[in-house]
Amino acid sequence: MSTLTVRLPDDKHTRLKALARHRNISLNKLIEEISTQVIAEFDTEVRFRALAATGDVQQGLELLNKLDAHWPSDGRITHA
Repeated sequence: MSTLTVRLPDDKHTRLKALARHRNISLNKLIEEISTQVIAEFDTEVRFRALAATGDVQQGLELLNKLDAHWPSDGRITHA
């Protein structure tokens, strides 16, 4: 396991400590969880872009239109 020193503004450090306390975990565990989430998001984007590069544009747009029909601008999902 590696050790990493991170410089943060004091207010951000305070807020992260409070969040960790709220979740009943250490600040170290919180940072580990956050970094895992960010890496997963990055991997998902990379995979999506790779698949999109080989996909059919029209089919993709049709799928997005179907999603838009069920996800209105207020963020609530509707069921057909």
